[in-house]
Amino acid sequence: MGNSESILEGTPLLTSRSWVIWRTLQLTVWLVGLGIFLALVFAPTIGIHAFWNVLIPVAPALFAIATGFWRNVCPLGSTALLTRHMGWFTRRELSVTWQARLELMGVALLLLIVPLRHVILDLNGPATAITLATIILLAVIVCTRFEWKSAWCSGLCPIYPVEKLYGSEPVASFTNAHCHRCVACVTPCPDSQPSVSPLVQDQIRLRRLGGTLMVGGFVGYIWGWFHVQDYVANEGYKHLIEAYAWPLSAMMVTLTAYLLIERLIPDRHHMRLNRVFAAAAISCYYWYRLPALFGFALFPGDGVLVDCRDVLSSWFPVALRIFTTIFFFWWLVIRASASRTWLTRPPAAATGTMVCTQ
Repeated sequence: MGNSESILEGTPLLTSRSWVIWRTLQLTVWLVGLGIFLALVFAPTIGIHAFWNVLIPVAPALFAIATGFWRNVCPLGSTALLTRHMGWFTRRELSVTWQARLELMGVALLLLIVPLRHVILDLNGPATAITLATIILLAVIVCTRFEWKSAWCSGLCPIYPVEKLYGSEPVASFTNAHCHRCVACVTPCPDSQPSVSPLVQDQIRLRRLGGTLMVGGFVGYIWGWFHVQDYVANEGYKHLIEAYAWPLSAMMVTLTAYLLIERLIPDRHHMRLNRVFAAAAISCYYWYRLPALFGFALFPGDGVLVDCRDVLSSWFPVALRIFTTIFFFWWLVIRASASRTWLTRPPAAATGTMVCTQ
């Protein structure tokens, strides 16, 4: 912790031009999100393809390459924070302990929601829309109750743990389009922490628990998830146990392996180990997901955007897998660290405001 004036001296405010650019981008992405939401309700086939087979497959790469850009334009975040921009809020601070609790709840939400894709969400547009509406309502409620990004964008949001896992090496630091003035709502602030990671300099037990689950277990969770097929919507709940058993069991296997390796190697190599597991997780996702988009799924018909099996060589999915695996290991593990932040920290809200420097 340190005095905001010494830390933030000379830090520029969001300029008028930047304000227009970011608000335009936010509105554009928000309208696209609204269109997908309405399609899920009124044109489910189109909505399912747009959400599950276009938006979601792009998201992990965006988290890894340009986390700050996503944090600025995320339509859910923009919706939730609109109440703050409009002044409809209660300025209630979260303690560090409650911040950690919310982050762990966010991990739990992620692990709870994803298997439901096989049971109903991947095949049922209205069900996906209802799930999204529930999450949006929850986001808006907590953002009206607590300071800025503390309760949702850097707390309860189930996407936030994935952002932290993949976002250690962003390509650039972007202007913070939501926080014009820093109110130190999160300690430490993930948006302005260099080389953010679920386990960087964090001794809070609950936060370390959530971070360890994500770093060590998420690669197994992803692998297990892809070994469950999409079930017919009205029969999905008959396979609920299987939908959860595969990813959670595989998660325990890789988590155990991670903890054993962590104990065997020197502390100075722990950060590299974390990045290896993060790279393995995102590579595992694209190992299965990209070929599936073109019809080369583990289970025929699951997650297909355009079936190209009749026109593409059998080497096509192999090439995709090799390319994405090499790229993400290079991006997260091999290339030189630039120690960039997701976003630039804005000036403090008032003289004397304390801002975390870590």
